[in-house]
Amino acid sequence: MKILIDTPIWSLAFRRRSNDHVNGKIIDALTELIRDMRIAIIGPIRQEVLSGISDKNKFEELKEKMSIFTDYIIQTNDYELAAEYSNICRKHGIQGSHTDFLICTTSIKNGWKIFTEDKDFFEYKKYLPIKLFTIK
Repeated sequence: MKILIDTPIWSLAFRRRSNDHVNGKIIDALTELIRDMRIAIIGPIRQEVLSGISDKNKFEELKEKMSIFTDYIIQTNDYELAAEYSNICRKHGIQGSHTDFLICTTSIKNGWKIFTEDKDFFEYKKYLPIKLFTIK
């Protein structure tokens, strides 16, 4: 099964190298998923990861590292379903980003789990049939 890797996980791995135990476990899990070719990514996540890198060399280096992963192609009906999911959550008082709901949509449609540290996904899970990846 593929795992859709959310921006906070990529950011942790590429930008905020840390030696603490929790972050080390996250990076180890990501490394194993990459080794097993179980990574899924969408263009909006790639954009978020690459955004805000003002150093051109670091930007190009990160872009090159991520180039080995192919983006899932987002279709019109994916955007429509993401809007529907946003409306469902908003009806229950839960706000989220457009990218978050595209993540939910693509993961549900493809049977992928989501690997994230973003606590909003635990709220979305109350109303959407998403599955979250947990580290063993």
